[in-house]
Amino acid sequence: MLLLLLLVLAGGGAAFYYGYPRVAAEAPKPARAVPPVTVASATVQNVPLILELVGRAEAYESITLKSRVDGQLVALPFTEGQAIAAGEVLARLDPADFDARLQQAEANLARDRAQLTKAQRDVERLQSLKGRGFVSDQQLADAGVTVDALVATVRANQAAVESARLQRSYATLKAPFTGVIGAKLVSPGATVKANDTALAVLNQVRPLYVSFSVPERYLPRLQTALRAGAMPVTVAIPGHREPRFTGEARFLDNAVDPTTGAIQMKASVANDAQALTPGQFLNVSLTLQTLSAVVTVPAIAIQQGPQGAFVFVVKTDETVETRPVTVTLRQAEMAVIGDGLREGETVVTDGQLRLSPGTKVHIKSGGG
Repeated sequence: MLLLLLLVLAGGGAAFYYGYPRVAAEAPKPARAVPPVTVASATVQNVPLILELVGRAEAYESITLKSRVDGQLVALPFTEGQAIAAGEVLARLDPADFDARLQQAEANLARDRAQLTKAQRDVERLQSLKGRGFVSDQQLADAGVTVDALVATVRANQAAVESARLQRSYATLKAPFTGVIGAKLVSPGATVKANDTALAVLNQVRPLYVSFSVPERYLPRLQTALRAGAMPVTVAIPGHREPRFTGEARFLDNAVDPTTGAIQMKASVANDAQALTPGQFLNVSLTLQTLSAVVTVPAIAIQQGPQGAFVFVVKTDETVETRPVTVTLRQAEMAVIGDGLREGETVVTDGQLRLSPGTKVHIKSGGG
């Protein structure tokens, strides 16, 4: 009985062992899933070549207000930070000393004019006497010399009066241009030294300069672009998407900085709302040139392989092929293709990890 039971169990095990593979082999294989992908079409368009740089705002014009004469400051009739019109009075010095000098110069001029008048009359009198033989030629010549000397003295005194009047005018300091005035650097009552004591700083901010440095490798393109005219620039405040300010770059420095390998440029921005302030760091977008009629695709379509850049191209039967491409420019979310794609061809922009040449794909809704 025991032997019979063992024989039955051995037969059943053999049947299970040899029969299972045949059943499994005969079962149908599950269908391979079609990977979903997102696609985009290669398009032809004009693409501006934009350099993203960091710049700094500068006053269009800036002066440190200083007196041209020594004196005592009596007034700074402006409010710190206010807008100043050209010709507006910014500072006044005590005019008493200048008035006294002017009065003295005018008095000297009046005295010497009187002496000149007398000397001229003396010459006229001596001439009439000489005709009657009462005056020698030497006396008449000496009188003429006196007149000439007094003429020169009067001219010198006239110059002294003008100088004193000019010095008097320097006691009032006016704004040479429209701008924004800074803090008062001295207080009324302070003694001011000529061309030394700083009173305040006036900046012209409408328009305003933005200076920035460009790597020297772009120098030939910069020179070519500037020969054709101003280069468009867009300026933004870091951390703020809006607002953005437009301007024009016309200035290119005459030397490359050997320590940085960059060359300085300046752009002028209207700054009508005075939203930008001198010294402020800014993001600068400089349009270097415009590439005409180039093939573009989204940058995320570009893949990197052992042979370089390639894309997955979706064919009409919804299978994909790999296509080597030459990328001439990557800018923001766009890539410019120099060779390898034609306008209208469809490339995969998402889902590339599951693809290989010949794979059939399912294009998601919204792709294109």
